[in-house]
Amino acid sequence: MTPLPLDEIDPVALAQALVRVDSRNPGLVPGAPGEGTVAELLANVLARWGFRVALQEVTPGRPNVIARIGAARPGAPTLLFNGHLDVVGTDGMTHPPFDATIAEGRLYGRGAADMKAGIAAMCAAAARAASLDGGLAGEIIVAAVIDEEFESRGTQHLVASGVRADAAIVTEPTGLAIIPAHRGFVWIDVVCHGRAAHGSRWEIGIDAIRHAGLILAELDRLDAEELPLVQHPLLGRGSLHASLIEGGTGMSTYPDRCVLKLERRTLPGQSPADALAEVRAACERVRERQPTLQAEVRVQFAQQPSDVDPAAPIVEQLAGALAPELPAHIEGMSAWTDCAILNAAGIPAICFGPGDIALAHAAVEWVSIAEIEQATRVLTRLAQRWCGTGSGTPARLSMAAR
Repeated sequence: MTPLPLDEIDPVALAQALVRVDSRNPGLVPGAPGEGTVAELLANVLARWGFRVALQEVTPGRPNVIARIGAARPGAPTLLFNGHLDVVGTDGMTHPPFDATIAEGRLYGRGAADMKAGIAAMCAAAARAASLDGGLAGEIIVAAVIDEEFESRGTQHLVASGVRADAAIVTEPTGLAIIPAHRGFVWIDVVCHGRAAHGSRWEIGIDAIRHAGLILAELDRLDAEELPLVQHPLLGRGSLHASLIEGGTGMSTYPDRCVLKLERRTLPGQSPADALAEVRAACERVRERQPTLQAEVRVQFAQQPSDVDPAAPIVEQLAGALAPELPAHIEGMSAWTDCAILNAAGIPAICFGPGDIALAHAAVEWVSIAEIEQATRVLTRLAQRWCGTGSGTPARLSMAAR
């Protein structure tokens, strides 16, 4: 490892170093290298910055980085900074994905926005807060995890291993908005069964594709008329769309099978079981009109929504830390994040970080240098406010300190 500039607590230099490492997720890109090399780089940097560092292997060669700084004692306040080290594929990108070029105040590269800039900002913030006079009365836990872009095995393993904190910030790209809530999603398979026959034998053939079309029409009505009736104050309505369809064997053959793959984006309070019941009910309404319909409906994969009260202490303390930089904007996020896993484990978790979510996975991906620096300053103040200094009362316990 080159000792400079990474011996200095420099979030921009760290972000650039992280982006230079290809950490494409092998679950998305067969043969991709995964997070092992970038995890080792980050672990070495954080050890030099004074963290107590451990590599937590989740799958072979793919470890989480768990780093702690500050006072670790019973009853002391704790704050978790979480971010993912994996990135998506690079097909279609119009600039070199791993050169980490800085031009016109922007850092370019795959993962620059999503979300290595956020990881750099949270690591530098924790290190800076701990290095200030008095240190920290509590502990900052930095978790740089694997696999968020595929199955979130990193954060699942993190909470299964017993890591807990009083609250968490997931430094996904929010443009420095505070994001207490996001939707969940449910992937649902609908398998329609027909009866194969020669195309001329209408009297015996049963068209599975046409039956799938009838189900799609009923789901279109569900999405247009029923889902808008339930609204979340930050997220609006849920949604349903058909992602994939497959069926048929030839032009002159009645198809005996058709598979629809659906995605239902859910609001807080809506479960995978609720989404499954909606689709099954839609199939039953079609069956009432078309008795030959046979359809199996099952959940393929699901992730829960996330929701933290905008009046929660972590939201209020982050807004206070943000105030010297920008007015606080509290918004909902359309995309899914590991906040949902942390919240389910009892850790109030919200998103805040540098970068534009619209640039995640894009052909051109970049993050503003100024936002990396702003995010670092804000998270440094938050760490001090939440954990308190070595000689002061934790700010989160004294709301008047705001």
